[in-house]
Amino acid sequence: MRRPLALTLALLVGATLPAWVLAQEATPAPTASPAPAPNAAPQATPAQPETTQTTDGAPPAGNEAENASLELVRRGDDGQERRIRIVRTGTSDETGIFTICSRQDDEPEDAPSLAVFSETGPGGVLITIDKNVIRVPLALVTQQQGENGEGGDGHVEASAGTARFLENVPEGKTDRLSRCAVEAIPKPAPDTVLVTQGKTELKGEKLVYDESDGIARIDGPISFTRPSDDGLLTGSSQSIEVDVDAEQTVLVGNVVLNSKGGRVSKAARVEYDDQANTARLIGTPDQPAESTQGGDVLRAQELLYDLDRNEVVARAADGGTITGEFQDGEQGDSSSGTPETTTPPTAPPETPPDQPTPDPNPDPSGS
Repeated sequence: MRRPLALTLALLVGATLPAWVLAQEATPAPTASPAPAPNAAPQATPAQPETTQTTDGAPPAGNEAENASLELVRRGDDGQERRIRIVRTGTSDETGIFTICSRQDDEPEDAPSLAVFSETGPGGVLITIDKNVIRVPLALVTQQQGENGEGGDGHVEASAGTARFLENVPEGKTDRLSRCAVEAIPKPAPDTVLVTQGKTELKGEKLVYDESDGIARIDGPISFTRPSDDGLLTGSSQSIEVDVDAEQTVLVGNVVLNSKGGRVSKAARVEYDDQANTARLIGTPDQPAESTQGGDVLRAQELLYDLDRNEVVARAADGGTITGEFQDGEQGDSSSGTPETTTPPTAPPETPPDQPTPDPNPDPSGS
């Protein structure tokens, strides 16, 4: 038999909240569950969510009041709490499901719970991590309950795919979801994990987050676009890493940025911040970051790219170099990020020509 996750009851009796908080802006009226078919296995049913009060006391607007949501709380080494929020935007049983399949009776006491979010409607399932809002059709959330009933931030896998309730437990199946009469079928595919950060939109194939390091990794190939006053910035990378503790988004592996003005910038890693309008291109000793526009090429261990102005500033680490190749064929090389300056030699003061000594007794006749 499964055991429902009694989060609502914990709130009512004033117990300590677990780190995994199930939330819904308003509790819909309960509906009667259909009687199970003969010999049917106990099915996982949507967990009853508790009501969450908004900060200003105002009720949520529109359909948001009915959307099932879940918050995972990560406690960093700095003592700060950072939240990962997962929301199913749809409410129809025809477009998706939300359920929590908890520990079975014959499983260990510390067996994790498994939550399933699926939504094939246009809003999908939204996962908010740091500055990024990630839209996917399917998300599976595993959380291990710790001491005092508190859980960690768990493990999240998200991609394209579908989920549905089953009439019976499939014969011969022993996995948790099958025992809860739930079927989830991930189908990772390119451009199905949609990431929005400010004006930037990125597309990937699969997201995996784990509490062991607090990093959400999105497999690629990654493609992205960002509009600006000067035109569209496009690019690609092999993957994306979102570091929850550092609150940082990094494009990883053969990163290429292309601006409408013809600038092409490349690096092994790029720390990307849409809000600050910057991309910090980080190279390696063997493969420095590089930015090319026309015939001009700038290379350094680190380049700071102003996304709005389409300008690049070079920086060199201690002992590093900045090199440039220019259209006229000249090359420059310096040992620091500050260009060397040359002061022209100061010319000595001019020496006035020798003047004849006046005759103290001039000839009155002028001869």
